Amino acid sequence: MDADTVLGSELLGLRRRRPEVAGTVLAGTDGLLISSDLPTTDATHLAALAAASFGLGNRVADTVRHGEFQESVVHTARGCVVTYPAGRHALLTLIAGAGTNLETLHTEAREVADRAGSVFDRQRMTVVSGPMPDPHAPLAVRTPMATLPGRSPNAPRTNSWRRPPI
Repeated sequence: MDADTVLGSELLGLRRRRPEVAGTVLAGTDGLLISSDLPTTDATHLAALAAASFGLGNRVADTVRHGEFQESVVHTARGCVVTYPAGRHALLTLIAGAGTNLETLHTEAREVADRAGSVFDRQRMTVVSGPMPDPHAPLAVRTPMATLPGRSPNAPRTNSWRRPPI
């Protein structure tokens, strides 16, 4: 089974088990959309906002020195939006309705985030890992402007630009 199928089944499984979850978005920490069950424009925007929320939450956690970032929760009049880190390079964002029991949601969502994140991290490592550059290869050679063909190094520069009259 490929990584996209696993990611999709994880998100779908969470939605089936937790009917109060109205939508899910799996995004990269760079804000790019990986997978979602929301309309495309909403998912793309939410992916970017989740990355911003994660960056801010991570920064706050580092500043107060209370451990690693665990989740970001935004309470709204009709529910909440929760973002969890999913592996090293992804974020899981859930849109939940009003009256959601956040304790049980956190427990289950963190498990899904861990599984989906590890699948995405493995997929990303497969794509990123390619042939390593030779550390002993020669560096590129830069040519100074004076040695480029077209004019002699000591030739006077002609300037055809003229100041317009004022």
